[in-house]
Amino acid sequence: MRILLLTAGSRGDVEPFVALARRARRDGHEVRLAVTRDAVALASGAGVDIVALDGDIQAVVAAQGVSVLAGVRSFRTVMLPMMSAIMRSAAEAALAHRPDVVVHHPKILSAPLAAARLGVPDVLVEIVPTMTPTREFAAAGVTSADLGPLNRLTYGLGAAANRTFRGPLREVRAQLGLPPKGALPGPARSAVPVSPALLTRPADWPATTQITGQWYEPAREDGDPDPELDDFLAGGDVVCAGFGSMAVAGAVDRGRAVVEACRAAGLRALAVTGWGGLEVPGALVGPDVLVRRAVSHAAVLPRCVAAVHHGGSGTVHAVVRAGLPSVVVPFIADQPFWAGLLHRTGLAAPPVPARRLTTDRLAGALAALPRAGAVRPVADRMSTEDGCAAALRLLDEVCSP
Repeated sequence: MRILLLTAGSRGDVEPFVALARRARRDGHEVRLAVTRDAVALASGAGVDIVALDGDIQAVVAAQGVSVLAGVRSFRTVMLPMMSAIMRSAAEAALAHRPDVVVHHPKILSAPLAAARLGVPDVLVEIVPTMTPTREFAAAGVTSADLGPLNRLTYGLGAAANRTFRGPLREVRAQLGLPPKGALPGPARSAVPVSPALLTRPADWPATTQITGQWYEPAREDGDPDPELDDFLAGGDVVCAGFGSMAVAGAVDRGRAVVEACRAAGLRALAVTGWGGLEVPGALVGPDVLVRRAVSHAAVLPRCVAAVHHGGSGTVHAVVRAGLPSVVVPFIADQPFWAGLLHRTGLAAPPVPARRLTTDRLAGALAALPRAGAVRPVADRMSTEDGCAAALRLLDEVCSP
């Protein structure tokens, strides 16, 4: 197969596509992976053709954080032009590669148009369950409350938000030579790269929506050796704390809460600053606190005793796979969904919303951590899954005559 993978977003939006690209290439497929400029370095290790889409999501987050209000204020000056550029360049990437199938993140709104122009199937990738309606839970990112029979209605909000990009989509239609109006066929499949050990497939999902398991590769030795980190982890009783791409005001306060809560619990803290959501004041750094901008989850988490994290899908999978109990500190979007799911299934302490994070609340959550033994059975189930293989079987079905 000639496969085109299109994605944009944070590390959690890119790494699954990198894993699938690497696996597809290893299995003999011809793969091209298109990501925004800020993710090219992250994707470059895939060993496949990389195309840089116009747009720099990390730069936008660095400039305005992840505040919804900031996003609304800058919509016309920042978000609309960037999304337009991503859509145009994604369509160009599709025409240049001429794939047998287009596999895309929901943010790549032009992917179905490009697939229609080429006459090939498109496969929508729901990194989190936000697109296929179900009565069993509300769309992740809309509400974490169970609305019963109204849950299905929440899935229309994503489509409503996408209508704000009608103008750029009309331009892409013209670019591709498609009629300016008219419905397109839906995706041939919707792939949900989530572990079935975490999320039970809703009974009312159509057969075209399939849970594949997470698109993940076993640990590889990436980057330079870090003897200081290795020695720190060898000391034991380490809590890995980090909030990924959550660049939100209050990073120092969050860093102080993490360090002080860990000390109160008699634990040591590995603080991972990420895109800027966590910062540890120099005065708090000591033998029991180590700071890093980024670490390999696969290499580090199995050597820790617990995790404090924002609840992004990729981090959730990595933490549970490592057999760690956790405290989820959700900020926005799908994070409250994962926080509630982990707590309900006995894999995490009660969540502490980011806006309410204090030393006392986090210390209380650390005291309420489930036993590591409660996480191990789920971790063992996840270890038997091969999400990338399942995804490639799905693509083969889609492309078969």
